[in-house]
Order: sequence, then C-alpha cells, then structure tokens
Amino acid sequence: MMRSMRLPMTMIAFIVQAAAAAAADDTAQFYHGRTIYVITSTGVGGPYDRSARALSHHMPRYIPGNPTMVVQNMPGGGHVLATNHLYNVAPRDGSVIGTVNGTIPVHQVVDGTGVRFDVAKFNWLGSVSSTNLLTIVTARSGIKSFEDLKTRETIAGATGIGSMAALYPIIMNNMLKTKFRIVPGYKSAGEIDLAMESGEVESRSGTTYESIVAERPQWLKDKTIRPIVQVGRVRNKELPDVPLLQELVSTPEEKAVLRLLSGSIVVGRPFLAPPGVPAERVAALRQAFDATMKDQAFLDECAKTGVDLDPVDSTILEAAIRDIVSQPPELVERAKKAIQPN
Repeated sequence: MMRSMRLPMTMIAFIVQAAAAAAADDTAQFYHGRTIYVITSTGVGGPYDRSARALSHHMPRYIPGNPTMVVQNMPGGGHVLATNHLYNVAPRDGSVIGTVNGTIPVHQVVDGTGVRFDVAKFNWLGSVSSTNLLTIVTARSGIKSFEDLKTRETIAGATGIGSMAALYPIIMNNMLKTKFRIVPGYKSAGEIDLAMESGEVESRSGTTYESIVAERPQWLKDKTIRPIVQVGRVRNKELPDVPLLQELVSTPEEKAVLRLLSGSIVVGRPFLAPPGVPAERVAALRQAFDATMKDQAFLDECAKTGVDLDPVDSTILEAAIRDIVSQPPELVERAKKAIQPN
C-alpha cells in the first residue's frame, strides 16, 4: 500500500511563511532606494492633489524598502489623460501609482470620450474618501432652490467633459430640465473656485461639504455660495435640507440610472496601480495604503491641509467598480442618453 504524501500542517505553515518572507524580501529589494511616482489627474491644488501629496509624505514608511514618493500632476481631458497614461504608458512594476477622478469607471461604461483603458484591469489600492458630492451656486446668481435652475441659464465651470464638474450638470439638464451652460477648460477645481468668486461662473459640481469647510469656510459663513443638490446614497448629516439627486426623479427607471451614475460616490478619490504589477508588490502597496489611512501624522496633515477622509479599502472599492461595469445593457443605454451634452 502506498503511504499518504500529505504534509503535516506545521510544514505547510512553514512553507507558506517562507514564501511570504521571500516575497517581502524581493519587494523590499525592489523598492529600496527607489522613487515611486504618484500621478494625479488634476492640477496643483484641490482635494485630489492634496490627498496625493499627503499620502506621498507618509505611505513610504509602510512600504518594504522605504522608497520615496514624488507627485506628478497630469491634468487634461476630464481626468482621462492621466488614466490613459497609467493604463498604457506607465511602467507596470509598482514604481508608478496614481489617483484619478471617481467618475472614471462610469465614464468608461457609458463610452466616454477618449477612453483607452479598462478599469477592471487596474490594481485598485483604496480610496481616501467617499463623501457626497455637491452642486453649489453663488449667492450673486440669485438661485435659491433647485427649481430655479430650470428657469434660467446657469454658467457652470468644469475641467473637462469627463469630470464630475461637467457630468452632473449634463445629467441634470437631460433628466431634470435644468439649464446649465458648461464652460470647460479650467485646470483645477481651485481655478473654478476662483472663477466663482470673480463672477466668471455661477456654479460648480463635484465638490464636497468637507472640502468647502476646510478650504473656503468663509463661503459658508458669509453665505457666498449655496449647496443646491447633492449626489450620494443618503443626505449629508450637515445638509439635511439639500435634496439628493435621485430624490428629484420619480420613476424606478430614472432612479436606477441615477444609481449607476452616482457610483462615483463610493469610488470617491481612489488610488490605483497599473495593470500587470506583480501581485506581491500590489499586496504591499495595499497594505501600506491601509496603514497610512490610520497613521496619526497623515491624519494630522490631512486635517491641516483640508483633506477630508472617509477611507474605503481595496476590497470594497473593487466591488463598487465591478458593480458599475456589470450593469445590464439597457440600463447603460439609458445612462448614455442622460450624459449626452446638449
């Protein structure tokens, strides 16, 4: 009779531990003395840029080999330029990661302009925040309620057509008969804010209440701006009287479309690595990201620089992205119509 070749559990555990230690050693050797470039799809300033810079100051401590991190800004195309670069050009060895706009998965699903990537193939590391998005208007615009947006043209600033700043005004124009006139071409959210203050534009979408509190608290104190609608699953507790976008439609079909188009809220401000990065390096980056979200020095810097935090780990983030890309074709077709510029 043949004797069983099953290994004792202690030996299996030893083999697994040895393999993990070898992978950690290889990862540390790769990152030792190396610079990781963090590409952000926005210009300097604004929550994405500040999130990337705060992360770059603290995450290296948790990566084997303790590399340095340098942020590179790559704005353009409503965040599509940087996303295409991360997918098609950036090295696939773990030496480059990025942060892109939370609308990017939805932008892909609805056949958005310029897409040369597949979000399902990125290595998602986690998201620093998943808070509700707001559309705000200036007090000088005279708009006091959502219904007012249907009665007059409202000039809205945007970075590009693929950005949140453009996406939600387009959706509201198509589904709720508002009259936004979108002016794209701003290099960053900060530029749009300055344009609002100067009277160049009257509205901005894609900001958060927490960002306004941190960056421009005077706007709320002086009532310079007015939150007019929010995008999310539930109302922000600080804005109980501001309606959710899906509360403004009535049919189940319309609500389903808005649920898909609001998927960017869970995605939030994500960080990712290109496809094809070795699994052990992806695991190290994810562990380092999670550890950084709890690091007190990181939390202190975010509080100081106005980065709102509501972290989402890679497991939840990837599930949200799978949900977005697996919607039925008929729903996607309705969503496509909802985001077509007028």
